[in-house]
Amino acid sequence: MLKPKIAPSMLSSDFANLASEADRMVRCGADWLHMDIMDGHFVPNLTIGSPVIESLRRHTDAYLDCHLMVTNPLDYVEPLGKAGASGFTFHVEVSKDNWRELVQKIKSKGMRPGVSLKPGTCIEEVYPLLEDENPVELVLVMTVEPGFGGQKFMPEMMDKVRALRKKYPSLDIEVDGGLGPSTIDTAASAGANCIVAGSSVFGAPDPAQVIALLRKSVEQELQSD
Repeated sequence: MLKPKIAPSMLSSDFANLASEADRMVRCGADWLHMDIMDGHFVPNLTIGSPVIESLRRHTDAYLDCHLMVTNPLDYVEPLGKAGASGFTFHVEVSKDNWRELVQKIKSKGMRPGVSLKPGTCIEEVYPLLEDENPVELVLVMTVEPGFGGQKFMPEMMDKVRALRKKYPSLDIEVDGGLGPSTIDTAASAGANCIVAGSSVFGAPDPAQVIALLRKSVEQELQSD
């Protein structure tokens, strides 16, 4: 049974107070905490790595949903597993030759494997990773160009979500970029059940209210299916 997973993007939090921000989001109703790991190569921005995940893990038992916008995801599997990451989502664009090894290693370190794709990448690229005997367990459809927070939602990406949901009814489908009260219904009706939201949650006077609204939209769609 699919469930809504609301994942505030910690990229929009106050990094100087990451532990208290994580605690605040969990108290506001977050299911997951979305951690953007960028290497300055695959995307121009540079954010956090496994030392920060390890530090945060000491302060929270929340599900740490790690999205790796990096050129060599294989290099990060062991350190992130040791650090206490929960989910490890890599980009299909950089793993065409070694995704089988990646998925196997991610699982062996006790993490949940996911695959992400940029707006310019065809959805067909991820199908082999879902149909393998050792498949990924989540697909993250980027609804903005990865690398920076605060961008505008790209509704044309919903065709990818619809195609995935039709083909894989029980798959966790995550969307990331420009999600908030004005765009959630579009994403939920297309079939997304895992929602990453940054500025719309952290910038709200009442983050709990926004998280509840995102969850309700997804729940209504799941119940109507």
